[in-house]
Amino acid sequence: MALLALSAGLPAGCRVSARSADVTVSGQGSSGAAQRAGTVGTAGSACALPVTFGIATGWAAKPVDGLAAVASHGVDGDTMDGLLRQGPVTLVCELDARPAGVVGFLRVWTGKPGSGDARAVLRAFVAAEDGTGRAAYRSFTSGGLSGVRVDYVRTSELLGGSAKESALAVVTRHGPVVLHLGGLDSAEHDEMLPAFELAQDTLRSR
Repeated sequence: MALLALSAGLPAGCRVSARSADVTVSGQGSSGAAQRAGTVGTAGSACALPVTFGIATGWAAKPVDGLAAVASHGVDGDTMDGLLRQGPVTLVCELDARPAGVVGFLRVWTGKPGSGDARAVLRAFVAAEDGTGRAAYRSFTSGGLSGVRVDYVRTSELLGGSAKESALAVVTRHGPVVLHLGGLDSAEHDEMLPAFELAQDTLRSR
């Protein structure tokens, strides 16, 4: 179960062809339904990041180091490295929705400076995920940051069907940052979407 929770929404090493729509829309996320309970990304928060953003009520943030215990369940180093990397970025923090009553995660990935602009980073991130399709990209601005968001569908044999997913990317002086929202199904994705849009709307560079 720990490996299933970790692997949901993570790369499987190959890509099924995707049909993408590239739309440019200036502005922030549309939903204000999620109540803000704090901030993630500052030096004193659960995860120190190149950016800060608001965390929704009931969600719990923890650094990815907290997932190292999965290795004790028989996961080898190469498999673990594959789970913690996707395209040009590495998983560094996750926000767990289970305390709020939903099964899913908002995960934060970071990369090295020079990995590309936000659109290139996000396209590479999606391309590295197995079974993606119907990807719609659009630009946004938040707190002086210019970024790109994508909403798409992922088909997974492991999860037994298709589910909506969302991700966004921005580039900071410390390198790119990707926020990715995944759940076990589309209904749970929709329940978690206000928390993702809260993070998008409150995104700031440190």
